[in-house]
Amino acid sequence: MKSKLGCSLVLFLSATLGFAQSISFSKTRKADINLTENKTYSEDIGYGFDFNSGSQVKFENKGFVADTSVYFSVKLPEGNYKIDVVLGGKNVSETTIKAESRRLMLVQEKVDAHQTKTFSFNVHLHHQEIANTSEKVNLKPRELNVLDWDKKLTLEFLGNPAVQQITITPADDLTTIFLAGDSTVTNQDLEPWASWGQFLPLYVNQDAVVANYAASGASLSSFKTRKRFEKILSLLKKNDYLIIEFGHNDEKIKGEGNGAYGLYTKLLTEFIEAAREKGGIPILATPTQRRAFKDGKLQPTHGNFPDAMRKVAEEMKVPLIDITKATTKMYESWGDDISRKAFVQYPANTFPGQTEKLEDNTHFSNFGANEICLAFMQEIKEKNVSLQDCFKTDLAEYDPKKPNQLSSWTIPRSPRFESIKPYGN
Repeated sequence: MKSKLGCSLVLFLSATLGFAQSISFSKTRKADINLTENKTYSEDIGYGFDFNSGSQVKFENKGFVADTSVYFSVKLPEGNYKIDVVLGGKNVSETTIKAESRRLMLVQEKVDAHQTKTFSFNVHLHHQEIANTSEKVNLKPRELNVLDWDKKLTLEFLGNPAVQQITITPADDLTTIFLAGDSTVTNQDLEPWASWGQFLPLYVNQDAVVANYAASGASLSSFKTRKRFEKILSLLKKNDYLIIEFGHNDEKIKGEGNGAYGLYTKLLTEFIEAAREKGGIPILATPTQRRAFKDGKLQPTHGNFPDAMRKVAEEMKVPLIDITKATTKMYESWGDDISRKAFVQYPANTFPGQTEKLEDNTHFSNFGANEICLAFMQEIKEKNVSLQDCFKTDLAEYDPKKPNQLSSWTIPRSPRFESIKPYGN
């Protein structure tokens, strides 16, 4: 019989070599690793419950159950993976799953008592190192401990989950959708901050995976300087997609040669050309609007930057998704007051340890970020961009002039929280 340490090494090496590996929490379901007791994650073991959540787990005959968020991590190499999760227990369960830095994968899936269901989704894991070079992505101090950049896969099970088994399979043949952008796009690691890019994984099909390299505070120039674009190019393959959305932080770069029709246009063109040289398919997305109402009318805050991107898209024949116009319609439809619900605006003591109110007109709540994601996908479909082939086929139509209301949002929050706003504005 293998030791548990031996099992972890087998899992790591097998994933590297391209074999599926399974972890069973059931006393009756056999797998490569059988875990029927609380085991805390460590680098030496290579798998286990994370963030002290194992103490919240109760093991039953078929698997583990909980009534709060549970984190489970597995040490894995960089790459794309297909994840199969078997859910179900002796009682009715409802499970939401987030991967890594709160990427939404599965939403409130109910499984009846004594029933079993299997759900599948794809996850992109990335490390700082850039293959075949001595270079690394240059992370900011607050990024060093986020789940997206560690050396493991972390799955968060929310609601009242009942989990029987996790199977991890390397998936090198997926179409990868790379995201390059700022704080309005990136996977925000902690509540209550959210961005539209971290909701996109919920809506892609089994043939695609989302690789979100956006960073809070990023401009096109800092994205390049910190080697995030170099990292994307090292992984980009023919017919992968590159979605580019910048503007919020590019506006702050002053001086000769900068501005919307200077450095911004130059770097957009450079990114497009580099992606095409690798066989990738670039898509431009204008920046999300800030919530800036005056006398009931939303005020534009991005100057010439949306128009500059529109011009580049036309000249280079690149699909353009006009998130600026879509979010303008959305916020104006909600109005000054209701639109607050789409942003991180909460009174003091909404979250544990939050002693002051949060009032941000740039960064989104989970609800608002998901609305923008829906608007983005709708325009992809309306403009018949080939990226739509990567979406699930059962997506509902979305009209930014008739956005949803907060009452429709019931997805549970993750427990990890900070009140400090992301870089950038």
